[in-house]
Amino acid sequence: MAARTVPAAVGCSIKFLLRDAVLASRQICRLSAGCTGRGYTSWRTCSSSASSGSPESPAADVSASAEAIGHYDRLVQCGSLRNDAQQRHVLQQLAQLQHTLKKYSNSTYLSPPPPGLDSKDGSSQLGKDNDPYITAAENKGGESAAKEEPTPRPPKGFYIYGDVGTGKTMLMDLFYSHVENTLKKRVHFNGFMLDIHKRIHWRKQSLPKRKLGKMFTYDPISPVAMEISHETCLLCFDEFQVTDIADAMILKQLFETLFKTGVVVVATSNRPPDDLYKNGLQRDTFLPFIDMLKEYCHTICLDAGIDYRRLDKVASGKLYYLTGEPGAEASLDALFEELALRQNSVTGPRVLTVLGRDLTLEKSCGCIADCTFDELCGRPLGASDYLEIARLFDTVFIRHVPMLTLALKDQARRFTTLIDNFYDNKVRVVLLATAPLDRLFVHSGGEDERDRQLLDDLGLSGEAAERLTLFTAEEEIFAFQRTVSRLMEMQTESYWIKGDRGHGKTHMNT
Repeated sequence: MAARTVPAAVGCSIKFLLRDAVLASRQICRLSAGCTGRGYTSWRTCSSSASSGSPESPAADVSASAEAIGHYDRLVQCGSLRNDAQQRHVLQQLAQLQHTLKKYSNSTYLSPPPPGLDSKDGSSQLGKDNDPYITAAENKGGESAAKEEPTPRPPKGFYIYGDVGTGKTMLMDLFYSHVENTLKKRVHFNGFMLDIHKRIHWRKQSLPKRKLGKMFTYDPISPVAMEISHETCLLCFDEFQVTDIADAMILKQLFETLFKTGVVVVATSNRPPDDLYKNGLQRDTFLPFIDMLKEYCHTICLDAGIDYRRLDKVASGKLYYLTGEPGAEASLDALFEELALRQNSVTGPRVLTVLGRDLTLEKSCGCIADCTFDELCGRPLGASDYLEIARLFDTVFIRHVPMLTLALKDQARRFTTLIDNFYDNKVRVVLLATAPLDRLFVHSGGEDERDRQLLDDLGLSGEAAERLTLFTAEEEIFAFQRTVSRLMEMQTESYWIKGDRGHGKTHMNT
């Protein structure tokens, strides 16, 4: 049985991998046009063809403020999308913001750098004198700070939330691609917060050494926010979520500065604003951020009750194997060897450098990595590690994924972060798991000894363990629905082709 299974699985997957990406895109567009079960993923592949729709098309004659709507209509006509009334309503509102941002600049909300003030010890005024991103308004001691004329409020952004697979990211990307403003940035929220922490760390590291007997305080969060405000006036976030207390504690101050300096935010999330950081540690200090978010962003619910990712039926061969299947391990071995033939490299370990430390993957070949679940999620890795893997590899094998219980919630959290970052960077995955995808995470598993130790360390009662998400794994359970939905899409033909970075490229073994 194994001898018959391996060639079928390998051949089917390799057929899509080796296909010319341009021709494949056109073929999928034609295939989708005649398909009654139109999928969620094809819009990415078809969009380049659909965007050049014929002049006779009714959707082609759209105003400048509705270019994204016209693009959406062409994707519907192409067959890549279903016509969804809720999606169209959201896109119409985004189109109005798109028109506003065409000539928008947040420069009027940015005060000029404060004049330098002499300081005897050169350090006590560090946060106010030597930082070019502190505004004159923030420099309370600056006598020359002039009173500013009242300025109109910046345009409101959008916070779009709803269930998994409803098209939130797709709509945001359509909107973003049609915004004619060079000062824009689209990023996964995990990546954004990593960048924030890096900037904060860099500023703290660059402080001069404190002289004996000289004390000063320096808060880098506002300067970091000002730095970003000078770089962009539109920030688009995918998967806005708050699970980390370190993030929760800085968000209010960070976004207060971003909003007041005219940065427009468009974000997608699975949670409504009031549920962000739900049951998190010290959530009371986080609540003002929610009020501020709702003040500066329109809140829209996009939830038609359909997970469009599950409607895409064109599978890219067999990419999800069960441990108990005969020949499953041999199938992965054969598929890896077939993919490795394209690489100008040899198979062996690969050492990655992430934030100054080494991360070793035991088996790789060019842009293909063959890893175990324990290698990726059993170690204390995070988004920065997974982003680096996503940067270097376009295909990752993940073997021996266990059934994830509450006792393995740390590993489950890492797995969700891993898939989020892989999905956002179009990394293709091949999995060997203990259980089917929809039964991979079970909401049981008993107590965790580390949880009991953490309760003691924090001085919390057993009641806290029943309420706080740090112990209940509520956030992991909620987020795993997104993981399942994304893994479903990641097994489709269109995703597999889209993730092929090898077309016309040479991968260096570095």
